[in-house]
Amino acid sequence: MSGTRLREPARESAEARPPAARTGRLSAYGERYGLVLLLAGVIAFFSVLPASSTAFTSTANVQSVLASIAVVSVLAVAAVFPLACGQFDFSVAATSLVSSIVCAATMSNHDALLPVAVVCGVGAGVLVGLVNAVLVALLRLNAFVITIGTATLLPGLVQWYTRGVDIVRGVSQPLRDFGSLTWLGLPRVIWLVALITAVCWFTLTHTAFGRRLHAVGSNASAARLVGIPVTALTFGALVTSGGLAGVAGVILTARNGGGLVNSGADLLFPALAAVFLGATAIDPGRYNVLGAVVGTLFVAVSVSGLTLAGAAEWVPAVFNGAALIIAVAVSTLLARRRGGPLAGARQSNR
Repeated sequence: MSGTRLREPARESAEARPPAARTGRLSAYGERYGLVLLLAGVIAFFSVLPASSTAFTSTANVQSVLASIAVVSVLAVAAVFPLACGQFDFSVAATSLVSSIVCAATMSNHDALLPVAVVCGVGAGVLVGLVNAVLVALLRLNAFVITIGTATLLPGLVQWYTRGVDIVRGVSQPLRDFGSLTWLGLPRVIWLVALITAVCWFTLTHTAFGRRLHAVGSNASAARLVGIPVTALTFGALVTSGGLAGVAGVILTARNGGGLVNSGADLLFPALAAVFLGATAIDPGRYNVLGAVVGTLFVAVSVSGLTLAGAAEWVPAVFNGAALIIAVAVSTLLARRRGGPLAGARQSNR
């Protein structure tokens, strides 16, 4: 009897809830998980489409798609940190290229052990992030212009150092195996991506650093008035972005089996498309790590399905561009509906 009495108020409360409130809750769930449902729909569509069903659902294709998103996912997560505090970092892809070349060259040209090469590769990314941080956070230069300049400069330096020749000799076999083999049926690199995603998600959602980054992105002036160190947080976000791009570069070396001079830099727009798509999901209107990874997977699965269905070569490029434009529009509208511009759509700490 007592159990029945305890349940009655809850049932009555649910029945008494206004239809508008229930509709609003459904709408909120739709916004939060819409991209996930869309991803499931894309998977279902290409799984039953006669032109792609057999190859699309094969184990080889699933492993290929997951392996292919490893670098882009880490780059997307890297871009989330500066965007969360109102800054752009367009140099993440070029930074991963430099890190890949440094990692490969350390082994090939200097006979260094794998751990040393990995540290050097990640360190190169941190160094680029540090330069960006000094110019943007300390000297207060425009992040949009500075990081585009960095993204243009770095591939040129790579061409100068390598003379346009890929570095594949002397690269550690265990590193190659890490980039090409599987573990428990999944690509080894995807396990590292999962770990990075979990750590970064926790950092941005459950630590003071993450909450303060979002506060700076929402309103830097108000954040400064309440004592939040805007400059230090911006500095830290850009250095973190560079470090994660460095990790992406090491993964790129593992995936390519060496340092390829023309790889990495072309991953910027897929990463940005994933980040902006991610801002429409999980935590709509705000850049977030889980949304960015879902966005990466959505783009990769869609492109894989289109390719296997026999789409023309120009279709994936058009899809990536359209996804980026639509994602920016939708994420910005969602943020405005919640009372302010999307963090990162402006230089908010000036």
